[in-house]
Amino acid sequence: MRARAISQGRLAFLAVAGAVVTANAYYIHPIIGVVARDLNVDAATIGLVPALNQIALALGILLLLPLGDTISNRTLVAVTVAMQCFATLIMALAPNTAALILGSTMLGFATVAPYLLPAYVSKRVEARMLGRATAWLTSGVIAGVLMARGLAGPITELIGWRAVYFMASALLAGCAIVLPRAMDKRETTTAPESDGYLALLRSLLPIVKDNPDAVVSGVIQAMNFGVFLAIWLGLGLYLTSPEMGYGAAVVSYLALLSGLNLLTTARLGLFADRIGAKRARVIFLSLQLSSVLLFFVAGNNLWWMIGPILLNAFAGPVIDVTGRMTVLSRAPEIRTRLMTVYIVLMFLGAGVVSWLATAAYEVGGWHANIGVAATLSSCALVLALWSLRRGR
Repeated sequence: MRARAISQGRLAFLAVAGAVVTANAYYIHPIIGVVARDLNVDAATIGLVPALNQIALALGILLLLPLGDTISNRTLVAVTVAMQCFATLIMALAPNTAALILGSTMLGFATVAPYLLPAYVSKRVEARMLGRATAWLTSGVIAGVLMARGLAGPITELIGWRAVYFMASALLAGCAIVLPRAMDKRETTTAPESDGYLALLRSLLPIVKDNPDAVVSGVIQAMNFGVFLAIWLGLGLYLTSPEMGYGAAVVSYLALLSGLNLLTTARLGLFADRIGAKRARVIFLSLQLSSVLLFFVAGNNLWWMIGPILLNAFAGPVIDVTGRMTVLSRAPEIRTRLMTVYIVLMFLGAGVVSWLATAAYEVGGWHANIGVAATLSSCALVLALWSLRRGR
């Protein structure tokens, strides 16, 4: 049975559902300092919660996402979202840090649905609309991140951080029922039926060899996402520290302010369609590096931090869009596996940076976090420039 073309309304719904299933890794950002104090652990130890979540996410994507080329995306989504629901419940009930880390790690492994959806949608839109469709789904991911960081702080100050994860579990329970209904009950798989699971995993190596741009894009995105994590985990620790004295809700309000990128990402996706993904990537990586350097100028002034926060929020998602465009412009039968490579590289890098950023804060405070972010952003820009010149 041929998969039906996707309508604008269904694309918007998938973007919303993607927001719900994406949010769970980001609730910790504004409340990380509060959770650390409640569980009586230092910054480097609580940093293992987001770090192992991201590494487990990379492992889950490596082992589960390639199945999207051989079995129904709908089935994978239903199972993994249900697993996410269970994992967030473990986090809500966690009596100690070890249990919290366990739940967060399980959650990461099961967070596959947001990364199945781009390949699923790419097979149902015209090539000339790929950037716009990808930007819609990326906007859904941004909305999920925004929802998580925007709600977690106020909820924590009102009724405690555990309530955040009870809420997440309830939302995921609803999503596990509704999201699969928005996807085709039948769809033509693109990998040969004779391919076994191990053969499918082994097929990643020659695909990567033939498509080195996917690796380059994955590494750039790992550094781009690392900049985001270094900034926001640092803000979650710094602004709620005795030195600054703000509550977790202030971090959430800053996150909500950065959500203005919801109004710009889809339009900037059209811009990337016009000038090309690689050229657009260089432009927005340059803006990102500028935003990070501005944090040094802002110092410890909360109001002065708003400018670089907004600039970084506008640039980061579009860098991701351009990376996905380089992957999803390849042949349909390998897109899910190429997206696997892209996302695995992204979250392996994110896992390392999540711990590095919190450890850097433990050693050198907020400015050490910005130093990590500036280094990552500079390296990403150099690699993007090399990729652009190489592609000419």
